[in-house]
Amino acid sequence: MLNVLRTMARRVAAVFDDYRYANRRLAQLQTNPSANVLHPGQAPDTYREFLFRTSGQLAHEPSANQRSLGRAIR
Repeated sequence: MLNVLRTMARRVAAVFDDYRYANRRLAQLQTNPSANVLHPGQAPDTYREFLFRTSGQLAHEPSANQRSLGRAIR
């Protein structure tokens, strides 16, 4: 019975982790300046436009140690 409860707790925790990641990623995408320009696929025309497009929050990758342990890069 104890193993079943642990397994269920892990699954619930995994659902909350995925929800938290999705919320954080959605906030990053919505507030990303380059997503709100007319032609996001084109290169910026000026250095000022480049600085504006890269001023948003960047997604951080896990360290090399965490990747070697099997943590996925999101």
